[in-house]
Amino acid sequence: MGAPMARNLAAAGHELTLWNRSAAKAAALAEIGRPCASPTEAAQGADVVLSMLLDGPAAQEVLRDQGAMAASAPGALILNMGSVDPGTDRALAHLAEEQGRDYLDAPVSGGVAGAEAATLAILVGGRAEAFDRAAPLFAALGRATHLGPTGAGQVAKLANQLIVASTIGAVAEAFALAKSAGCDPAALRSALMGGFADSRILDLHGARMVSGDYTPGGRSIAQVKDLDNALAVAAETGLDLPVAQRVTEGFRDLVETHDGAELDHSAYYLWLSLRQA
Repeated sequence: MGAPMARNLAAAGHELTLWNRSAAKAAALAEIGRPCASPTEAAQGADVVLSMLLDGPAAQEVLRDQGAMAASAPGALILNMGSVDPGTDRALAHLAEEQGRDYLDAPVSGGVAGAEAATLAILVGGRAEAFDRAAPLFAALGRATHLGPTGAGQVAKLANQLIVASTIGAVAEAFALAKSAGCDPAALRSALMGGFADSRILDLHGARMVSGDYTPGGRSIAQVKDLDNALAVAAETGLDLPVAQRVTEGFRDLVETHDGAELDHSAYYLWLSLRQA
């Protein structure tokens, strides 16, 4: 998702320096910015550091341990737009405050398609003043909503992921039920669209399910990471989420037992068939 986001920022007139752990991916964006050999080089003297990384350990490794945050300009704005656990962002925000930087957690929803179309839902936690400062950048990427103090953006993203994962599970089970009883899942999908059961999951992921195309847009292993983080936040407050627990178990089995880590999360439908075999 970082590549189309970078293109949209460049199209909005922002000057970019770029880093990716795969040098070839950064080099492929040389027409819109300067590829760098390290996160520190990319962040050196920057007014804004935007990270789009897989998880909390990766964010801490790049922003803290490799020094990208410290390399930025004094008073820089640090935007963590990857989906990580809220505790990671609270720790990084504290570090940013110590270093005289502004910090926002700003995970996104909308997938690669939303990144390409600049229609991402951007879920933001942090100081209101920092949110106002970031508004022009967010406008180039999608629609931003300030949800509260540091960590609130990540909690909102976890809520989003619970809805997505649970709805994928519900659509997959509905299609499995239909198929087992002689009803064509593709016809069912078309029939349900426009009714109360309609959703973007039914539309987009339902199409993946009926075609059997599990080329990853959202990887199942990343879905497990987000669901684990959501359950960890629930456990902190003693909250029981039985649907989330069951869906997490399903995705974990898909990833760990059925070689589904790099499949799209719509492969929950495939998992249902594999466990019946």
